[in-house]
Formats: sequence, structure tokens, C-alpha cells
Amino acid sequence: MIAHCHGQLWNASQISKSLGVSAPTVKHYLSVLEETFIVRCLNPFSSNVKKRLVKSPKVYIRDSGLLHALLMTRSLDELRGHPQVGNSWEGFVIEQVLNWLSIEGKGCFYRTGAGSEIDLVILNAGRPPVAVEIKYSSSPKVSKGFWNAFKDLKCQEGFVVYPGAESYPIGKNVFTLPIAELGRIFC
Repeated sequence: MIAHCHGQLWNASQISKSLGVSAPTVKHYLSVLEETFIVRCLNPFSSNVKKRLVKSPKVYIRDSGLLHALLMTRSLDELRGHPQVGNSWEGFVIEQVLNWLSIEGKGCFYRTGAGSEIDLVILNAGRPPVAVEIKYSSSPKVSKGFWNAFKDLKCQEGFVVYPGAESYPIGKNVFTLPIAELGRIFC
């Protein structure tokens, strides 16, 4: 069930109905999977922003190989044609970025009821937030919601991580970033 919810907002009541168990039981199962490092719950940004923010975490299976096995994708071609390919890429990138974070660092996502959204916000003590958008595309573009969120959070720097090979600007202080260059986020 979690493999099909990978990269989406957690909805315990929907999962509990599908499994035929109570919502508290599903929450307990999720916490066990999180504590055993199988699942990552990415919490939403929370601060005194005067916006209506989403409060549910997004759920990711931390090991992309396990995710692909649960989705029964046996090859890269099958994965490319699977409806979860974008969410799979997002989960993989988030896991890689969060592994780079220092002890003081924290990652979260930002989403408002009005549609402003950033896939990953890096919060490091003493630095402005860094926006990380994740796109499984050879020519990534960001939406108006990204730019609104970038402004809401007063980000001074942003990256669009994609499976390409070149880095280039797509807006003021926002650059595409090949996965091989993730370390640039922390420079």
C-alpha cells in the first residue's frame, strides 16, 4: 500500500479503510516502518507563515530498489513507463539530499492550500532556506506555485534536480542541477 502512496500526502484513514483496520493501527504500523528506516515521513514546513499550510507528511520508501520491487518493475524500461516514475525519482533524490545534511540541517516540504509548493526545503542553521524542486524530465520547468513558495519562504537560492547532465539558470538564483552535482546545494 505504501509503495502506491510513495511521494504523496499520508492519509491514515484511507489506508485503514483499504486494509480493514483502524486508523490508530495504521499510524502504529507507519511508525514501526519509520523507526526501522524502511519509510521516511517528510514533514511539512511549519512556521509562522501567514498561509494555510498542509499538515500531513509525505511518505517515501527509503530504498528505491525495494520500492521498485513492490511496484513489480523489473527493468528500467518498465519503470520509465510506470505511473510512479516521477514519485520514485523524487524519493530517490530526497533520500540522497537528506543524507548530505549536517546534524543541524533539516529537510521538509512546503505546500499551501492555494497551490504554492516546493518538493524539498533545506533548513540549515544560520542560512536562508534552500528550495529544491525535483523533476523527472530532460527539460525541467517550474510552476508558478514554485515561484510563489520561493518568495513566501524568502529563499535566496533554489535548485531543480533532474536526470540531465548540465546545470543552467532557469530564473533568478534558481538553477537546474544534475543528480551527480548534489553537493552544490550545500556550498
